[in-house]
Amino acid sequence: MTHYEQLDDWIDAHFDEQVRFLQALIQVPTDTPPGNNAPHAERACELLEAMGFKTEKHPVPTELVHAAGLQTITNLVVRRKYGAGRTIALNAHGDVVPPGEGWSHNPYGGEIADGRIYGRAAAVSKCDFSTYAFAVRALESLKTPLHGGVDLLFTYDEEFGGEVGPAWLLKNHLTKPDLMIAAGFSYQVITAHNGCLQMEVTVHGKMAHAAIPASGVDALQGAVQILNALYAQNTLYQSITSKVEGITHPYLNVGMIEGGTNTNVVPGRVTFKLDRRMIPEEQPAKVEATLRQVIAQAATKIPGVTVDVKRILLAHALQPLPGNKPLVQALQKHGEAVFGEPIPALGTPLYTDVRIFCEAGIPGVIYGAGPRTVLESHAKRADERLDLLDLRRATKVMARTLLDLLH
Repeated sequence: MTHYEQLDDWIDAHFDEQVRFLQALIQVPTDTPPGNNAPHAERACELLEAMGFKTEKHPVPTELVHAAGLQTITNLVVRRKYGAGRTIALNAHGDVVPPGEGWSHNPYGGEIADGRIYGRAAAVSKCDFSTYAFAVRALESLKTPLHGGVDLLFTYDEEFGGEVGPAWLLKNHLTKPDLMIAAGFSYQVITAHNGCLQMEVTVHGKMAHAAIPASGVDALQGAVQILNALYAQNTLYQSITSKVEGITHPYLNVGMIEGGTNTNVVPGRVTFKLDRRMIPEEQPAKVEATLRQVIAQAATKIPGVTVDVKRILLAHALQPLPGNKPLVQALQKHGEAVFGEPIPALGTPLYTDVRIFCEAGIPGVIYGAGPRTVLESHAKRADERLDLLDLRRATKVMARTLLDLLH
């Protein structure tokens, strides 16, 4: 029996345990916002140590967490050293967007139905806490000589940009990997992704009684002018095409809006938040400057309106580093062997923590448990789910890949 077959057999034999581990992770909420995520780290640490993994808990200073817009964060690091050689980091994040409405299963239940596990973060990305941990356990079960090591990194601020998660770990020299793999959302190998600029736009007018509207300045009317200008930009973006397979064109979304005080009052303030996805070819500074100009020009159409624009998040695009080839080749090789079909390497319109490692000169890719597409997983939607067969297969691919890289 080959080492690959031994890995597969170990994962099959321990798969029920792996599913229970994932269920336990799903059952501790990590809604972000508000981002009170230290309790999940405590539970994850208990579960990891019960499997024999010595786990380092690294609480992030409160002032840094609050500055990032979150409440509590404890990052986890598990170090497995096998000898001289390169270290591979495996990074999964536990924070998730709130579940929202429309669920037919408990979003924190980890329920199993029709061969799928349901729950917020079942697919993105508590599943890869289990994928990575059980792949490492399978690898170590071989008792074969290995070189280098693995750092399991479990962080909690991907939804807010990664600055107090992976970036904080790197800045404080708590991990120094040579290569890295981050939590996936499909069984494709992702080598590039979009950047993201998020901004908060506050439109100021002057409150007035609705019976005498001329005595006020309608902030909502100003916001409508700005929104129309931004949506016109969104139409223009469709003519800009990325050269990266899997990525199409830039786009813009306004995801939150609030303002006004009552139905009989001219609104004196309206605030909205926008999300601008940037293709790898774009320059973030230029994108931001253009948006600010569009907003300012649109605001002038309503006399008396003023506007404040604040950047909330700037996440750079993931640009592939030449050193990622060993990762890509091993994942594609074993992905094809396990899934029975060629596994493409391409880009995605999402943005992730991987960019932080690549900006630090550490080659990385995205791979983990998931279906063909994010849409199939219901990530960030009701009834997020993961096919258990995909979880099993991804764990085998990860274990085989680690063997190739560390043997």
